[in-house]
Amino acid sequence: MQAYNPYLPQDVCIPDGEPHVFGDRVYIFGSHDKEGGDGFCLLDYEVFSAPLDDLGGWRSEGISYRASQDPDYDENNRYMYAPDVVRGNDGRYYLYYALSGGHFTGPMHVAVSDSPAGPYEYYGYVKNPDGSVFNRNITFDPGLMNDDGVIRLYYGWALAADHPVSHAQMPPEMKAQLLKIEMDMFEKTLEEIEREPEGIEGANVVCLADDMLTVIGEPKRIVPGQFDAAGTSFEGHAFFEASSMRKIRDTYYFIYSSEHQHELCYATSQYPDRNFTYGGVIISNGDIGCNGRKPEDRAAATGNNHGSLENINGQWYIFYHRQTHKTSFSRQGCAEKIQILPDGSIPQVEMTSCGLNDGPLMAEGVYSAGIACNLSNGHMPHISPNPVEESIPYITHDDSGHFIADIRRGTKIGFKYFRFSGPVMLKINVRGKLEGKFDVWIDGEHVGEIPVSPADVWRAFESRIAGGVRSGSLFLTYAGDGAGELLSIGFENL
Repeated sequence: MQAYNPYLPQDVCIPDGEPHVFGDRVYIFGSHDKEGGDGFCLLDYEVFSAPLDDLGGWRSEGISYRASQDPDYDENNRYMYAPDVVRGNDGRYYLYYALSGGHFTGPMHVAVSDSPAGPYEYYGYVKNPDGSVFNRNITFDPGLMNDDGVIRLYYGWALAADHPVSHAQMPPEMKAQLLKIEMDMFEKTLEEIEREPEGIEGANVVCLADDMLTVIGEPKRIVPGQFDAAGTSFEGHAFFEASSMRKIRDTYYFIYSSEHQHELCYATSQYPDRNFTYGGVIISNGDIGCNGRKPEDRAAATGNNHGSLENINGQWYIFYHRQTHKTSFSRQGCAEKIQILPDGSIPQVEMTSCGLNDGPLMAEGVYSAGIACNLSNGHMPHISPNPVEESIPYITHDDSGHFIADIRRGTKIGFKYFRFSGPVMLKINVRGKLEGKFDVWIDGEHVGEIPVSPADVWRAFESRIAGGVRSGSLFLTYAGDGAGELLSIGFENL
């Protein structure tokens, strides 16, 4: 079975994915957005898994845990954010999450199950040895690691600014303003903030006792936030959120979302709790930085990003998410193959339509337009939590399926990659007031065009596309008047 991006059904929005191999299956643990919803993480946790020998064969394991199971669940605490699961030394599986209504306060909660798929039962909250709630720094986005029997909890959050000024360079009035923001946003007292010698913003780690709840020792800062990154290797790519740790051979890889939000970066150390140095960007959900691409030339609308690495059958992958529906509230999980070079570095990879597939997709049959990995009008935005009002091409849905909407002159739609066995009849299914043509490009070579005309319902248009046996990217660029939508592309070998 072929695998596509997004790797789950297109109506399933599970962002913030933490992939883990348990037994003979790979599981994805993430938040759960409501497709077309108006907020983050509106739905209960649902676990998906796939057999290691069929990464296109994902299945739902059902709802694994409901927010209403948490004793703190109420009108102000009803959404569960980015979780992680770790196998404890007792062989059970522990689910860590933050329960919130849009704020960054409260404890990190824990549920437990005998199976990675669940169902999970509420277990407790991360606490200090005296039983009080552990609330050091910003208790958000937990990432867990069982490091040869030592359970480590990574967590944290940080503000992001367009033009940051380091703490060391801040005038007193700006420091006072930042302090007030931290106190209000994170519901911290002045004493709680001042007790942290490195401030409350950044990525942290603390060990847990065998009960999987009680912290051992003091938390340690491993990656700075934006206001503390000046003069370090993290300057320009400081920590924002999405803590995740992996150990590869004898090196610890910390994966996180940077101050730019659209990119997942990594840092490395020979230790799990100190001496981390910035490594680079692994993936951007706009391909910014890939092959020198500038932010103004992003290959798709960008937005927040969250994910991690996993080794599946000897191949490492980066799991991440992308935005759909012109908001940050309908995020779909994607994955790409990566390389870890002999020196331990990870080159940035591009977004594709075939990330988990064993090579390019076959140029045969019909594919949803929703697997497009590049989608641009030449000036795509970064999507904040507020919906985008301007006209941009975007992936959305209705009763007929998932499609690309608001296609206008200059829209560029890319699919990477397809394997062609020779000339094909390329068919596209469109509707709307499009009147012009789609130019067709394979690996940058113009190979044909498909004339289109207005249609109130989905209508197929086709054209013979020249080309020999090869693999390459497929791009459609619209030249014409009006606006319309693309439902699918199809191939018929000639």
